[in-house]
Amino acid sequence: MSEDACIKSRYDAMEPVLNEQGRRRWAASEALAYGRGGVTVIARVTGMARSTIHRGIQEIKIDRHAGKGRVRRPGGGRKKKTEANPALEKEIKRLVEPITRGDPMRPLLWTSRSLRNLCDDLKAANHVICPQTLDTILRSLGYSPQANRKSRDGNDHPDRDAQFRYINDCVADFLTSDDPVLSVDTKKKELVGNFKNNGRTWRPKGSPEDVSMHDFKDPEQGRAVPYGVYAVNDNTGWMSVGNSCDTAAFAVNAIRRWWQTMGEKRFPKSKRILITADSGGSNGYRVRLWKTELQKLADELHVPITVCHFPRGTSKWNKIEHKLFSFVSINWRGKPLRTFQTIVQLIAATTTQSGLKVQAELDTNVYPTGILIPKAIFQAVNLTPHSFHGEWNYTINPNPFL
Repeated sequence: MSEDACIKSRYDAMEPVLNEQGRRRWAASEALAYGRGGVTVIARVTGMARSTIHRGIQEIKIDRHAGKGRVRRPGGGRKKKTEANPALEKEIKRLVEPITRGDPMRPLLWTSRSLRNLCDDLKAANHVICPQTLDTILRSLGYSPQANRKSRDGNDHPDRDAQFRYINDCVADFLTSDDPVLSVDTKKKELVGNFKNNGRTWRPKGSPEDVSMHDFKDPEQGRAVPYGVYAVNDNTGWMSVGNSCDTAAFAVNAIRRWWQTMGEKRFPKSKRILITADSGGSNGYRVRLWKTELQKLADELHVPITVCHFPRGTSKWNKIEHKLFSFVSINWRGKPLRTFQTIVQLIAATTTQSGLKVQAELDTNVYPTGILIPKAIFQAVNLTPHSFHGEWNYTINPNPFL
């Protein structure tokens, strides 16, 4: 057997188990052992580039331990797409954010657009990228594919996605002028008393907290009604914990208390307020009391209040669900909510690594249900519907005579 054939035989036996650095070092060792003309022979037999073999020889001559524990030298190899093109990550976020959805119980972002559609949009913006690479970048940014479980609640409105885009445009406009953008909603009502609270917390082994066997409402304590206000501008939250009923008056008073305790100091020169809310409950778009109470608040603050409602069945995509409520649930998991004061303290103690700050207080006011707003009073609300779905999007201006 010729010498070239012997080298080829040895290379074929070793090549499957060698990485990039190993092949380079092996070829360099064979070339040095061959002597004069060794680089040419090894390159011809193995198909490796002469420059690669010469680089291996330099590594061996300079330092036999160079690159130990590494395949490539520091800085070697192809750069990540986001490093080679810094504008790519910003463009991906711009395309995904308007239709980003959130799971209320996890700090996770979802996107409902397919990878190929996103790639086509990026290509139109002069960013060429394959779906596999885009998938890696999205996951590194905290996104995951949209699950199809519990993604529908009845028939979807034909303008649902258009409403998402409209809300996103309104939010972007208010954020640009640093006017408050509030995401509001009622968190799940909680039994107050010595009841089991789902989740686990650290305690001495074998000594869990004892709670009541049955979760029957305590007539003396009742239920806690937590209503939240999340300020998108600076990742802060406010929660009013009521012991009465979840009514529109209670909801608007929570927004009022946010302004008095946090908002007025943070936005002293604010000229308008934007509220994003779901379509039902105490802040539903059909609730007359909600709009009447907002009129009172607008008159008090002397600023117009714009409201954008999410379409039916999409309230879980409101920012407050996965930016505030999910972390409150995590903070009090496994802790019995024995008193209203306990609930308030646990809410106020909620923080995140991203800097979330929360304030909370107990609202002891009584909010009766079944209040009917006469047509004459409702017509006095200074409400201006927007041109796009005025039932979902409207602005309540302060009355000029006040």
